[in-house]
Amino acid sequence: MRRVLLATLLALALPALAHAGTPVPLSAGDVPALLKPPAHGVRILAIWALDCAYCEANMQVLAKLQRAHPREVELVTVATDSIAQGAQIAARLKAMRMDGYPARAYAEASPERLDFLLDPNWGGETPRTEIIRADGSRQGISGELTAPQLQKLRP
Repeated sequence: MRRVLLATLLALALPALAHAGTPVPLSAGDVPALLKPPAHGVRILAIWALDCAYCEANMQVLAKLQRAHPREVELVTVATDSIAQGAQIAARLKAMRMDGYPARAYAEASPERLDFLLDPNWGGETPRTEIIRADGSRQGISGELTAPQLQKLRP
């Protein structure tokens, strides 16, 4: 019983910790909850990497969209870099002013496994935007977001 209670408390605490700008480890077991459709609106996963040239611009436009529609859009950043680089990831998120959003970072020995679990049709390139809608539909977009793509994301 204590283990169940502890597991429940940790599950509730991890998302809150992610808001502090410190990335929370993302392992294979966490992916189904991350991909679960939200109760309403959309959940957008802004998948990025420390060495990605276009990731910051993508995350900035997604953050602007989320701020314009705070009740309909949930934004989560997911760094494909190792959680071992957590301090660097947190510093970069802070520099991009993205430290107010839930942040995850890969915590698997095989990052390709997490890539596949997040989207089997994705080859691991960044930036990647995964959109999960309340109706259960999903869409993945690789590369820098275009104006027409952003228009389709609006709630």
